[in-house]
Amino acid sequence: MSDKQHTEPCQFSGPAGILEGLVDSPETAPTAVAVVCHPNPVQGGSMQNKVAYILARAFNDMGAASLRFNFRGVGRSAGTFDNGVGEIDDALAAIDWFMAQHPGLPLCLAGFSFGGYVALRAQSQRPVERLVTVAPAVQRFATVPIVPPVCPWLLVQGDADDVVPPGEVLAWAQGLAHPPQLAVLPGAGHFFHGRLNELREAVVRAF
Repeated sequence: MSDKQHTEPCQFSGPAGILEGLVDSPETAPTAVAVVCHPNPVQGGSMQNKVAYILARAFNDMGAASLRFNFRGVGRSAGTFDNGVGEIDDALAAIDWFMAQHPGLPLCLAGFSFGGYVALRAQSQRPVERLVTVAPAVQRFATVPIVPPVCPWLLVQGDADDVVPPGEVLAWAQGLAHPPQLAVLPGAGHFFHGRLNELREAVVRAF
C-alpha cells in the first residue's frame, strides 16, 4: 500500500445547491472512479470521517480516483439535512459529476453507516460495477424496500458495532437473492477504531 496519492478540493452542482468534495487521486492515471458517501450528518458525519477517508484510499490502492463529498448542509455544501431522501439525490449528482470528469471509466460506489444506506439506494439508479457498504444503516432509514444490488458487493461489518446492530444487518443481507460478500471484523466497533487498516485491506482483497 502506498500513500503517495494526492487530494484536491472540488465543488459541483447538487439539487439543493453547490456541494463540496475532495478528490483523492492514485499515483497513476485512474482506471476507475469511486464515489464515497459519509456517515450521518446529524451525528457529526462528514467527508473527513476516517472510515470515508480509508474507503477512498482503498480505491486509490486499486487504481481508482475517489470522490468524497459533503451531503447537503454539511461543511460548505448548500441545503439542509433531508433524512436520507435528498442525500440520495446528492449522491447521484456526485456520481454524475465525477463520471463526467472521467468519461468511460467504470464506477465504484461506497458508503459508511448512513452513507452505506444512501449508497444502497443510489446504486440501482446508476451503472455501478462495484459496491462497498460498511456498517450500512439499512434498518434506520428504510421506508420502502431497497433494490438489491446485482453488481459485485462487499459488506463490511464489525461484530461489536453498538450503533448499527450487526445481527440485523447480516440477517437482512443474507436474506437477499444475491447476498453480498461479507467481511465481519471480530471485536470491531462502529467506527473501526484501531482497525482501519484491516478495513482497507478487506476492501482491496475483495476486489
